[in-house]
Amino acid sequence: MTEIPTLTTARCRLRPMTGDDWPAYLELMQSERARFMGGPFTVAGAWGHFCADHAQWRFFGCGALMIDERGTGVSLGQVGINSGPCFPERELGWLVYPNAEGKGYAFEAAAAFRDWARQVKGLETLVSYVDPGNLRSRKLAERLGAVLDPEANRPDPGDLVFRHFGDRR
Repeated sequence: MTEIPTLTTARCRLRPMTGDDWPAYLELMQSERARFMGGPFTVAGAWGHFCADHAQWRFFGCGALMIDERGTGVSLGQVGINSGPCFPERELGWLVYPNAEGKGYAFEAAAAFRDWARQVKGLETLVSYVDPGNLRSRKLAERLGAVLDPEANRPDPGDLVFRHFGDRR
């Protein structure tokens, strides 16, 4: 079983999920902001995603990490490398809470987790599935260096697929 890592960046600490993360996660997943992720979700639907985010570590050697601000410990959101039967390829995904949006935390966390996936897990490519209407996520994927891959499989036929290439481009 893969040990769940803790990663640090200049401003963020990426850490394993705990039960204390559930209330803020539920609030986001039940909000209108979740529309880009297939929501808003019921409590049961959000709980299923929350549990899957954690369980993927045991089953697939990857999963989600919570993003905390290093100086304050305030939870800012989540970044994940998703795998399993719902994902045709390993996916780099992110969500940030309203207090963190537009401040570069998602970029910093996603770049660090992407780099961990390459360096530690040896993954040569990741994808990000993005709802076409989610302009912030589209711009973030591009800022991370990902490019559109119209030929890639996707869990939702309407999603855009951005491919993050490894060093062997």
